[in-house]
Amino acid sequence: MAKRSSKVAPDKRATDKHTTKIRTSAAADDDTRIAALTLAPATLTPEMAAYFAKCEEKLGFVPNVLKAYAFDMGKLTAFVAMYNDLMLAPSGLSKLEREMIAVAVSAHNRCYYCLVAHGSAVRELSGDPPLGELMVMNYRAARLSKRERAMLDFAVKLTAEPWLVEEEDRECLRRVGFKEREIWDIAAVTGFFNMSNRVASATDMRPNSTYHRQSR
Repeated sequence: MAKRSSKVAPDKRATDKHTTKIRTSAAADDDTRIAALTLAPATLTPEMAAYFAKCEEKLGFVPNVLKAYAFDMGKLTAFVAMYNDLMLAPSGLSKLEREMIAVAVSAHNRCYYCLVAHGSAVRELSGDPPLGELMVMNYRAARLSKRERAMLDFAVKLTAEPWLVEEEDRECLRRVGFKEREIWDIAAVTGFFNMSNRVASATDMRPNSTYHRQSR
């Protein structure tokens, strides 16, 4: 019979506790090194300076995506205008529905920045933290209405296989109550986040660390 070792195995809980104590947060420098590209910030225009101040007032911080675009005032202004028009302007889509599209698209594209930032928005707007987590992981596992499921199925198909979108896909949206303008808005929000996902992934854009804690 083999002789048993006289060594005593370390207490796993003590080891785990020690590991937790010395571990540095994975988001340690996400608020300072927000992208992999080193681009000197431009001087903010008066309009963009006022917009950044409004973000500080309403959110308590300036989203890192805005700081990332701030090396070029033309690009920053265009990004802000498009985002505000698609996500905040009047639409037959609710703000929550638009954020759900953002997260479903970003989940397919595995975009870290947008999943963290817009997952937080879904939690806040819905008042349902599990919904935000489900949108990030797999929207098909969520208890969605027929309208929401059809909307997200369309957005993800448009993301993954846009060449396969045809009249039947649009008709599926009509059958659950979407009007022609609302179908346009679904497509526009989907297109915007596909663009945003790709820029964020290409530059390793990092979300503000505060998003991780919001609306839990």
